[in-house]
Amino acid sequence: MSRLGPVITLAAGAVLAVGLGVASITATPAAENTAANTAAEAPPAEENSAAPSPSPSKASQTEPQKITKADYGGRVQGNGALIAISIRNGKAVGYFCDGRTEAWFKGSETAGELDLKGVANAGSKVTADLGGGRAKGWVSVGGKRWSFVAPTVVKPSGLYRATAIVRGAKFRAGWIMIKDENGRYYQVGAAFAGAEPVDIPQLDSERPTDPLTLDQTTIYPKDVDGFIEEMQ
Repeated sequence: MSRLGPVITLAAGAVLAVGLGVASITATPAAENTAANTAAEAPPAEENSAAPSPSPSKASQTEPQKITKADYGGRVQGNGALIAISIRNGKAVGYFCDGRTEAWFKGSETAGELDLKGVANAGSKVTADLGGGRAKGWVSVGGKRWSFVAPTVVKPSGLYRATAIVRGAKFRAGWIMIKDENGRYYQVGAAFAGAEPVDIPQLDSERPTDPLTLDQTTIYPKDVDGFIEEMQ
């Protein structure tokens, strides 16, 4: 008996190991089948029905910005004339005058670049870069071209215009008013009755839109906000 004991013990261990292996093999497919059945019975995942928010198009992201409001005024180099430019929501007007020759301009500003054409002469133009508190560029009038640098200005500095009927003729006038380094205002302008130049009345430097009298006719100067739309 003592010799058979270890043999019986080993045989019993072998039988137990085989039994456990069979149980493991049997249990594994059952677990897999259970998982498969659970996955088959589970409802499909809910899809997100909300469409993704549209992202801004590249065009809108890169659309050039326009200046809402700006006024510039300064002296034209090599000529002595003054130039004034005003911008409202991307629309722009300009005026060049040396007291004898004058030119009005209109056009637009986009992304800090100014492009104006002459109102009475398409060959006249103004081009400028805007930034750093100034307009810097070129003005062409009567076949001649000059550079200018015009800093930003605040009222009463700036651009003024008036129109009226005086003795049956259409009167028009333009003024540029600028403050000098001593704090005094100086102005230059030109006026015409029909096609004929006439003496231009002076604006009140403190109240430049006050009415003026010319040949018993009352003239009402306007600042740029009062006429920029008329010129577009």
